[in-house]
Amino acid sequence: MLTKIYQTLKEDIGIIYKKDPAARNLVEVLLCYPGFHALLLYRVAHKLWVIKIPVIPRMISTFARFLTGIDIHPGATIGRRFFIDHGMGVVIGETAEIGDDVLLYQGVTLGGTSSKAEKRHPTLKRGVVIGAGAKVLGNITLGNYSKVGAGSVVVNDVPDHATVVGVPGKVIIQKIFDDNGVLMHNRIPDPVSCELNRLKYELRDLQEKVYGQKSED
Repeated sequence: MLTKIYQTLKEDIGIIYKKDPAARNLVEVLLCYPGFHALLLYRVAHKLWVIKIPVIPRMISTFARFLTGIDIHPGATIGRRFFIDHGMGVVIGETAEIGDDVLLYQGVTLGGTSSKAEKRHPTLKRGVVIGAGAKVLGNITLGNYSKVGAGSVVVNDVPDHATVVGVPGKVIIQKIFDDNGVLMHNRIPDPVSCELNRLKYELRDLQEKVYGQKSED
């Protein structure tokens, strides 16, 4: 039991060093990373939730929200090496399921779209990255190593290794992450702008054909 707890803590700390170049030393990570604090308290609350201890798990999650600005329901299922970068405003709902090696930035919501007691929050598979301010809503699945651009709103399933941007989120066929799987937020295209440009060029081609035919007549 103690070995498992130690291994989990070691992984939670190690992933911070791996994914955040600002992490300088162990003391800084232990004292200055709200994502780590929220995850630590979540793991305690979740254990109590699983064995059906009343009230106390929700009290722990409420305290964690007060302390860190991160709201993780104790009923959520979270895998290994989960990292919340900065974290303020992150909300993770009761039936959310998060796989291993997932990265969330600040302001992310894993929210529900149903008021029934059912699976109503998203499932994030291994290696998912969700950019700042993005909203992933409903009982949908984000495939392995998929990426969500900052500010996007995702309401449909996302296939493996896809990148989603926009409101509502649209899958784009373009590599916008580096070899380490880090989402390059500054290179995310605007799918609406791309579609408007395509329509503009099609309209110009049609105008040239119509006006060309008139001049020939």
